Amino acid sequence: MQIIDIYTHIFPDSFFNAFTKAAPNLGPIGTRLRGVKPIFDLDVRFREMDVAGDGYCQIISLPNPPMEDVASKEVVTELCKVANEAMAELCVKHPGRFPAFAAAINMHDPQEAVREGRRAVKDLGARGWQIFTNVAGRPLDHPDYEPIFAMAAELDLPLWLHPARTADDVSDYKSEKKSRYEMWWCFGWPYETSVAMCRLVFWGLFDRYPDLKIITHHCGGFIPFYDGRVGPGLAVLGSRTSGEDYSQVLPSLKRPHAEYFKKFYGDTAMFGGTSWFGTGYDYFGADHIVFATDAPLGPIKTTIDALQGQGLAKPELQKILSGNARRLLKL
Repeated sequence: MQIIDIYTHIFPDSFFNAFTKAAPNLGPIGTRLRGVKPIFDLDVRFREMDVAGDGYCQIISLPNPPMEDVASKEVVTELCKVANEAMAELCVKHPGRFPAFAAAINMHDPQEAVREGRRAVKDLGARGWQIFTNVAGRPLDHPDYEPIFAMAAELDLPLWLHPARTADDVSDYKSEKKSRYEMWWCFGWPYETSVAMCRLVFWGLFDRYPDLKIITHHCGGFIPFYDGRVGPGLAVLGSRTSGEDYSQVLPSLKRPHAEYFKKFYGDTAMFGGTSWFGTGYDYFGADHIVFATDAPLGPIKTTIDALQGQGLAKPELQKILSGNARRLLKL
C-alpha cells in the first residue's frame, strides 16, 4: 500500500549554509536541527524511510524556524530561492523518495512571495507552499497577505500551515520572562495553529476562496478537541469582550462559523499517539485527514502502526495514507 508522508522536513546543505550565514545566531534550535542527522544526511534518512516499506515516500519542506523571524526581507527573498531550488533538485534526483515539495515563500514581502511561489510551482515542480502561523508576530489575517491566499486558490494547490512560537514569544506566567519546560512547543504550537485557523475563518477567507486548501499540522491543533467551545461557545462572540465590537463578525460570514473549520485538513503527525484519532477522525472525516509523521522530527513507523491499528476500512485508510495527498497535490 502506498504511503505519502505529506509533512516532513529537510535542511538541504546549500540552504543550511546560506541560512546559517544569514542568521548566525539561530541558537538552540539550530544546534538541535544539526543534531538530527536525517534532516540533512540522506543516507541516514533513507535508512529510516526503508523501515516503512517500498511504498513509502515523503513530501519535503523546510523545518522551523521561520526565516522571517531571523532574517531581513531582502535576505529571506534570496534564501527562499536557494531553498526551493535545493528541494526541487532533491525531488528530481530521488523521485521515488521525494515526489514533491512545499515551497518556501517570503511572507515579509507578499508580492515577492507570489512571484517566487508561482516560479516554484511552474518552473521547479512545487506542489504548494509552506507558511507559518504568524509572520514575525503579525497575524495571517492581515490584509497584506491576501495575495498569497489568492495565489493558492488560483493555482488550486494547498498551503501547509506550520506552527511557530519560541520560549521568548509568550511566557506561561506574567511574572516570568520566558515560557519554561518547552511548554511553548508542547502546548504553544497547537495553540498557535488553533488561533491562526480561527482568525482566518473570522476574516471570511473561505467565503472569498471557498475551494482554498490548508493543511494544518498536528491535526488542527486544539480545534477538533474543543468543538463545543469553537462552535456554540464562539456563537456568542463578543459577549465576553469590552472595548472592541465583534457584533458584525459572525453575521458577515455566509455560513455558520463552525462549518468553516471542517474545510481545513488535519494531518496525523501526533508523534505516534493514538488517543487523538477518534476525535480528529470524527471531526475532519476521512476526506480531510492526510498522513504525516513530521519526520525526521517525529517517528515514521510508530505513526504508521498507530494509524493502521485504528481499525479503519481499507478505502478510508487508503484515502488517509495516500489518496487525499494525491488529490490535493495533483500527483
